[in-house]
Amino acid sequence: MDAEFIPTIGISIGDINGIGPEVIIKALSNPRINKICNPVIYGSGKHLSKYKNLINYNDWQFMTINNARQANPRQVSLINCYQGEYFDLQLGKIDKEAGVLAFQALKRSVEDLKAGLIDALVTAPISKDNTQSGEFNFPGHTEYLAHAFDKKEVLMFLVSEELKVGVVTGHLPLEKVKQNISKKQIALKLDMMMESLKKDFGVQKPKIAVLGLNPHAGENGLLGHEEKEIIEPVINEYRSKGNFIFGPFPTDGFFGTRQWLQYDAVLAMYHDQGLTPFKMLAFDSGVNFTAGLPAVRTSPDHGTAYSIAGKNEADAGSMLEAIFAAIDISRSRRDWNDLKEHAIKPKKMEDLQISREKN
Repeated sequence: MDAEFIPTIGISIGDINGIGPEVIIKALSNPRINKICNPVIYGSGKHLSKYKNLINYNDWQFMTINNARQANPRQVSLINCYQGEYFDLQLGKIDKEAGVLAFQALKRSVEDLKAGLIDALVTAPISKDNTQSGEFNFPGHTEYLAHAFDKKEVLMFLVSEELKVGVVTGHLPLEKVKQNISKKQIALKLDMMMESLKKDFGVQKPKIAVLGLNPHAGENGLLGHEEKEIIEPVINEYRSKGNFIFGPFPTDGFFGTRQWLQYDAVLAMYHDQGLTPFKMLAFDSGVNFTAGLPAVRTSPDHGTAYSIAGKNEADAGSMLEAIFAAIDISRSRRDWNDLKEHAIKPKKMEDLQISREKN
């Protein structure tokens, strides 16, 4: 294990007209950051310079580099990604060119992440309206990352010190949620959650709560049959194998009585069922983490917040936590892989038999 490992953390600029640049600047102004990672912003130096002056962070500095290998310790680096003529900021507005910049920054940062030039990626929020194009036809970052890494399924995992919530279905219309709830899908997400808790967060025997789909978790079939026919059988199968999986719980009572405090993580059936209580409990400290990828990606758990863009009102807490999480998870995975690589493999039964006969 390498206690001196200082990860290089890529940060994609997101929508330049939202609060992404502001929370990036404020987070990277924290003197602690450059001591524990080498931050590399993927974006536009001209736009970022104008933004930092707008919010009176004139003394904050960054160094422009051509590729991530040139990132220097103890300072912030930036890679210019925009391939076009300079355009003015349109703070608080949806602008086509801002969407082009957001995608070009994301694309370059993901390429570097896949190539191992950065150890983790933190994505600032984008506007899904102006980012859509022939190359980006996805509901959000999570789906784009899954596609980029050729993964059919990943886990949207919202994490904080107090609470960790994953979802079986992500960015889906509510009318499509029910048809996408299956034994196979729930098992897949449970597997991803358990693996992530072990290798990314150091929880060796995770205790997981599973929420029901219907009000009152179906009320024994009165309000729906998914709990009895789909969710409970999966939970029972996992428990029969020695896993600590419990539920299905009614969502309102589960969070209302603070039962979540008894578990390492919670698996919700759909987006708002999991994200609404999470953001109520951990909005300023919550992090959106994509589990199930071979690389580390985190993001603050808020959006572009156009209404306060450029007003120096944005709280950088979630962005700072996203950077800290990216650092911690990349270190945990490095240690996990190191342990696996150097683990003593158990001898085969025939080898043990030969050893006994020789003795």
